[in-house]
Amino acid sequence: MHPQIRQPKPGKCPICFMDLIPAVEPGGGGDLGSREIELSEAAQKLAEVETAPVERRSVAVDIRMAGKIQPDETRMAVIAPRVAGRIDKLYANYLGMAVKAGEPLADLYSPELVSAQQELLQAAKAPGAASLLDAVRERLRLWGLTAEQISGIERRGEVRDHVTFYAPIGGVVVEKDVREGQYVETGMRLFTVADLSRVWVQLEAYESDLAWLRTGQEIEFEAEAHPGETFKGTIAFIEPVLDPATRTVRVRADVPNADGRLKPEMFVRAVVRAAVAGDGESMPLAIPATAPLVTGARAVVYVAAPGREGVFEGREITLGPRAGAYYVVREGLREGERVVVQGAFKIDSSLQIQGKPSMMAPDGGGMEMEGHAHE
Repeated sequence: MHPQIRQPKPGKCPICFMDLIPAVEPGGGGDLGSREIELSEAAQKLAEVETAPVERRSVAVDIRMAGKIQPDETRMAVIAPRVAGRIDKLYANYLGMAVKAGEPLADLYSPELVSAQQELLQAAKAPGAASLLDAVRERLRLWGLTAEQISGIERRGEVRDHVTFYAPIGGVVVEKDVREGQYVETGMRLFTVADLSRVWVQLEAYESDLAWLRTGQEIEFEAEAHPGETFKGTIAFIEPVLDPATRTVRVRADVPNADGRLKPEMFVRAVVRAAVAGDGESMPLAIPATAPLVTGARAVVYVAAPGREGVFEGREITLGPRAGAYYVVREGLREGERVVVQGAFKIDSSLQIQGKPSMMAPDGGGMEMEGHAHE
């Protein structure tokens, strides 16, 4: 009933009070280590024990993630006035409007700009006022006028009632926060223009998948709006901080979008086909995923003792990431050793019954009572 109870002489079990019987060690017991067990051929068949070699091989895994399309933030421009005034005309008057670099977006009337232009013309006519002229030019430049606009004012000799805002980049108006006739303050956002010829795919990767991800990897994804069609991109950035609530890390991929079919906020499902490969000795050691018995940070495998038929040794190993049907082995095994891939739990249970170190009892489960023996 309680085989972990062992004593040096006949007597009663202190737990169930049954008579103790002589213990019989498998295989004679004299040549077995503390983490070893010997099974006869019949016992192996009964436990359905199967082994497989530890081998070097390339391993691959598909990492699946979900996310959204977002504009490329390096290809966005915000248009804001550098002086207060009134918007008298909008050229870009609706969201989603396509604009080219240099196209007008809006006309602004500002009394301060009118006064500064008058100073510019007076300084240009006054002899010996070169320093004042340069100062007024610089003020107008800081207020957002281009060099061509400033030189045009000097050349015509006329004050312009309105200043025009031009699109600094080509793209699409994705934000519009102004209406005709509205008074605006310095720094207030008027438009946001985004170049959507390249977009970002913002994805969420689980903490356990980070070992397989790196920048430069190719991703494939499908968008809900284009079922059955596959798009490709490249991982450009992996955030250095983990979200403590979701246990995920944001992964960003760059994706070409010349035809504009991928639109911001579209939902996507992506896959990264990651692999650990190499040649010869550089290839990782791998074992079938059914071989290790994993409990938290510990992993135990049972290795067939070479040259000792039916003897299996329990061994703690260090595992790398799991790749589908295989685990990468960091430490504890050598190429060519045979590990138990089926029946390992039964072997572990037998060791535990004998009071030897096992997966559940790394220090052994025997209860010492002046010695040993209760079978």
